[in-house]
Amino acid sequence: MIGPHSDPVGSPSALLAHDLVRTFGTRRVLDGVSLTAAPGHRIGLIGDNGAGKSTLLRLLAGTDEPDSGTVVRPADLGFLHQEMPFDAASTIADVLDDSLRGAREDLAELDRLSRALADVPEDRPDYAGLLGRYGERLHHAQEHEAWDADRRAEIVLAGLGLGRTPHDRALGSLSGGQRSRLALAALLVRRPAALLLDEPTNHLDDAATAFLEERLRRLPGVVVLASHDRAFLDAVCTDLIGLDPAVGGPVRYGGGYTAYQAEKRAERQRWQRRFAGEQEELAALRRSAALTAYRIAPGRVKRDNEKMGYGHTSGRVQNQISRRVRDATRRLEELERDQVAEPPEPLRFRAAALASGSPEGILLALRGVRVPGRLTLDRLDVSSTDRLLVTGANGAGKSTLLAVLAGRLDASGEVRRRDGLTVGLLAQDTLFDRPDRTVRRTYELALGSDRAESVPLDSLGLIDSRDLGRRVGELSVGQRRRLALALLVAGPPELLLLDEPTNHLSPGLCDDLEEALGTGPGAIVIASHDRWLRSRWSGREIRL
Repeated sequence: MIGPHSDPVGSPSALLAHDLVRTFGTRRVLDGVSLTAAPGHRIGLIGDNGAGKSTLLRLLAGTDEPDSGTVVRPADLGFLHQEMPFDAASTIADVLDDSLRGAREDLAELDRLSRALADVPEDRPDYAGLLGRYGERLHHAQEHEAWDADRRAEIVLAGLGLGRTPHDRALGSLSGGQRSRLALAALLVRRPAALLLDEPTNHLDDAATAFLEERLRRLPGVVVLASHDRAFLDAVCTDLIGLDPAVGGPVRYGGGYTAYQAEKRAERQRWQRRFAGEQEELAALRRSAALTAYRIAPGRVKRDNEKMGYGHTSGRVQNQISRRVRDATRRLEELERDQVAEPPEPLRFRAAALASGSPEGILLALRGVRVPGRLTLDRLDVSSTDRLLVTGANGAGKSTLLAVLAGRLDASGEVRRRDGLTVGLLAQDTLFDRPDRTVRRTYELALGSDRAESVPLDSLGLIDSRDLGRRVGELSVGQRRRLALALLVAGPPELLLLDEPTNHLSPGLCDDLEEALGTGPGAIVIASHDRWLRSRWSGREIRL
């Protein structure tokens, strides 16, 4: 059961799920997941792509039905990825009116009940009922801050970057990002008792994300969200649920992402200690069994000190040794059957040595570089051991700079590369020439059979072993990007360029990648909007 110890299970505002199972085709995505979320809890769902985060949210929202299991949800529930019930001709004002309808109904009903109470003497039998209904409605209005709803709507629109958009603007004229932010704004204005959010920071800049974090922390009800944004999870969540496959099923962790990271490190250390201890015991049992089997082997030549009294004691000794052999064999069989698997190696760059660099240590130098309408850069030097983070707003030229460094985009000005420099680029859009080839074959051909054998693809933690035989064209966008990253991890170049490398990776894999960057070979240049990565970056930074 995934749930805090103190949740009031009978609370009508709690969100309860019990033993949910959901299968698509032959794949069981959720297998007996239970969850209890009481008002005030903000639960983050984390896990790899395909782990079931979005599926669980849809089941909780009621937009999909489980194969088995039950969900009890508050009547007042909001789900971000539910389509807004408006056509393209509807306006922003229509959406706001709909989100404010509950608050306006609360205030109108309070006004009606207040007048009714004024007209009914206190000694009348129906007075107590009216007073009770007034109290319930007043509590609901206070919970939803009904008196402040119109002002709140303007604050929320401004905080999510829609403050200057005219309210008579038709939804059909908005971009996809604007519609997503409007849907999120409508939910924040409405303040439902339970709020379900799937990747809510998509399409938000840093300021809008910080505003959303502050708003969610102030909500009195239940919040369940799925996100890859580690800084967001750390700022908002009171609990995290890991949906990646585990022996005991999904695990709930108290606290935000920092607490989750610490617990995952401790879990890995316990796993490593247990594995090492079991392997040590297995080796000792095998040595003991081999030695004992030798000592009782028929026809073995006996030493002189074994010959005296052999006939008198042989039966007893043989029985004792046989019993020890049976006990050791039984323990060996049990341990071999139940031993814990070896912990997977964390993601690491695997080059044999650092790039050697030129005498002055400069791999690549840019002077007065211009790409019209996309990039202006007066000077940049990249040394053989550089760790450089490129930041800036969307459209500032981060991807353009990486394409220039990689030699994939011509620019005016001067671009000097060291002779023979090897460069690898992980682009945001990953394409493979032969989508009909399998993942395994693509990896082998790109790296060569020797390298592919020494660094098996499934050892990198980027591609699941069950996907090795799939055609590259059948992979999701995220899986193709992981394959491209695997090729760079297994055979790193002297200059490694990573464009938003944490996109499409689970939070845990992002952590591994960031640790690997510190020990990687050669120079590494990263363009990223990832707040968690940026806040912990220890190398150089250039802002465009």
